[in-house]
Amino acid sequence: MDFRDTTPARMRSSELLAQDSLIVTERAVPTPAMDEVLVRVASVGVCGSDTHYFTHGRIGPFVVEAPLMLGHEASGVIVAVGAGVDASRIGSRVSIEPQRPCRTCEQCKKGAYNLCPDMQFFATPPIDGAFCEYVTIQSDFAHDVPAAVSDDAAALMEPLSVGVWACRKADITAGSRVLIAGAGPIGLITAQVARAFGATEVVVTDVSEQRLAFASAHGATRTQHAGEALADAHFDAFIDASGAEPAIRAGIPAVKPGGRIVLVGLGADELMLPVNLLQNRELWLTGVFRYANTWPTAIDLVASGRIDLDVLVTKRFGLDEVEQALLAGREPGALKAVVQPWR
Repeated sequence: MDFRDTTPARMRSSELLAQDSLIVTERAVPTPAMDEVLVRVASVGVCGSDTHYFTHGRIGPFVVEAPLMLGHEASGVIVAVGAGVDASRIGSRVSIEPQRPCRTCEQCKKGAYNLCPDMQFFATPPIDGAFCEYVTIQSDFAHDVPAAVSDDAAALMEPLSVGVWACRKADITAGSRVLIAGAGPIGLITAQVARAFGATEVVVTDVSEQRLAFASAHGATRTQHAGEALADAHFDAFIDASGAEPAIRAGIPAVKPGGRIVLVGLGADELMLPVNLLQNRELWLTGVFRYANTWPTAIDLVASGRIDLDVLVTKRFGLDEVEQALLAGREPGALKAVVQPWR
């Protein structure tokens, strides 16, 4: 199908005006720059950060001061290209890596472009996201996906990339023993990634028995209620996907000497940590801030069947239902909501 003659001049978009205030409106379809492609959006996952912006109007220093389109977990079809992009890409189904680094700073040049100080990231004020019908993205950050990958799964390559990045930071490999705190979408995805990377023991903790049961069926070799004691110095790595200080403080002593601790979940700005234990065991402690160079691995994991993202989707919404989508996580049994703009 040739999309070039069918793309409209205007599109519908869902915009956050202020805390708890959304509106569906129209704006011009963006024109791709020389190195960009125009994507007709197919599916957009709802992230906790989207919900936080809706309910609080800000995340840390990032404040919604002008109308903002949320949504950064997106997939779609390329319908137009910039002058510097091969026109053969038109019609390609893609997963969007929702960021634009400067590519020239020290961090970008060494490959850590997720740490670019001038990063422009979807749905982070003042950069618009993908709760709309069309978006533009640099061509090399629109990653082709095979037919076996659904539109929803293509959108969820973004949270999968967080899991891939966390497991790389944790140095997960064949035979690893891994502890994961938190059985929300990121924790559940990370458990699947750890198994795909070769971990032979993946223990997931949470306070929800329902989510622990889901984890048992999708990645975890064992689950445990977050309030139960953990074995001391048993794991090669601990990945926190909860952001809860009690979970972090309980997980650190469970890591072997020389092991790794990776903080993924967002919680308090400051934590009380067992510094003596960190020193005596020479534990590696790091955070995760987005990802870099993860999409090829993520796509391969899904296309090969080693990761199942579709199983996480519990409800789908249209563009007129974004508020319901943003609040869907409060419903019992909810895991991942997606917005399909053309629904």
